[in-house]
Amino acid sequence: MQLNAQTLISYLEELAPKRLAFDWDNVGLQLGSPQGTVNKILLTLDVNSAVLHEAKDEGVDFIVTHHPFIFRPVSALRTDLPLGSMIKTALNDNIRIYAAHTNLDVAAGGVNDALAARLGLTDTKVLRISGRQQYEKIVVFVPQGYQDNVRDALSAAGAGWIGNYSHCTFQSQGTGTFMPREGTNPFSGQQGKLEYADELRLETIVPSSMRNRVVSAMKKAHPYEEVAYDVYPLLNEGEPYGLGRVGKLQEACTLEEFASYTKKQLQADTLRITGDYTKTINKVAVCGGAGGDMIHAASFAGADVLVTGDLKYHEAQEAETVGLAIIDAGHDATERVVVPALRTYLEEKLRTNGYSTTIMESAVETAPWRYF
Repeated sequence: MQLNAQTLISYLEELAPKRLAFDWDNVGLQLGSPQGTVNKILLTLDVNSAVLHEAKDEGVDFIVTHHPFIFRPVSALRTDLPLGSMIKTALNDNIRIYAAHTNLDVAAGGVNDALAARLGLTDTKVLRISGRQQYEKIVVFVPQGYQDNVRDALSAAGAGWIGNYSHCTFQSQGTGTFMPREGTNPFSGQQGKLEYADELRLETIVPSSMRNRVVSAMKKAHPYEEVAYDVYPLLNEGEPYGLGRVGKLQEACTLEEFASYTKKQLQADTLRITGDYTKTINKVAVCGGAGGDMIHAASFAGADVLVTGDLKYHEAQEAETVGLAIIDAGHDATERVVVPALRTYLEEKLRTNGYSTTIMESAVETAPWRYF
């Protein structure tokens, strides 16, 4: 089955909804059309001319990048300059470009969860909460005998999940009434005659971001021509999302030992470290990319060390002042862990839904720094 570009975008935004992105960010489909099929997907941290040539050589028609291809407003589009030239290349080769940036940083299963998982952290929590998942209640009225089909459809689309429990619904029995009018094709009853039907009220919760998909799936599974349902906003406190993660090591170790482990796990070229090498490390905070502004959050969370990138001189001194060790593994090394995680997520999504579209990780090294 061929994958539609809009379907792929919906999967990406299920993982990292655009509403989670910071106000200054630029995310979503940045080049190309959401219409048409996708034959091959390329995942990368950045898009540059080498990545575009790689995409062309590999027959890629959809690039997913972490760092936005177009970040600031474009006042002129000159094809003799780098950005204009790359845009021309992508358009000529029918390559779409989609960016998931700060929304992928804060989302569950995004950059920071991937970084925490790579370092083997357990009992992880959000380091700086920026918001919480919002929930709604869906109530649908189903004829007797069809409730299991509708319940399964709701759950498969993302409703009815409470923690690790799926298919969480409540049902109650009652009698529904309706009168089919001219032009209808009723599941039961006759035109012009009031029908009394044995029905079940089926209710469940759904994350607000999944509402439209869940309602669509529910309608497809429902036997009625016109489905009666209600959607209510809820004040339940949902799961938090935000920047950074903090968690525990399975076994305590020294800062020197943890630094060596971190360098290996992240395949970092070099590390910058503050703190006593003999310090015992139990609790670890992480922030992919540039996390210098997370020092106090990490300290307040009781972390012994913060693993991040792009730390400034005075930020390192500030960390020393509050007694927090720092491992600066670089912007690239602390974010590229999301690429294989994103590949795993998309491959599972495509396989579950019957797609066999090829997904590949870019082999181009886009990090600008070299060390000697």
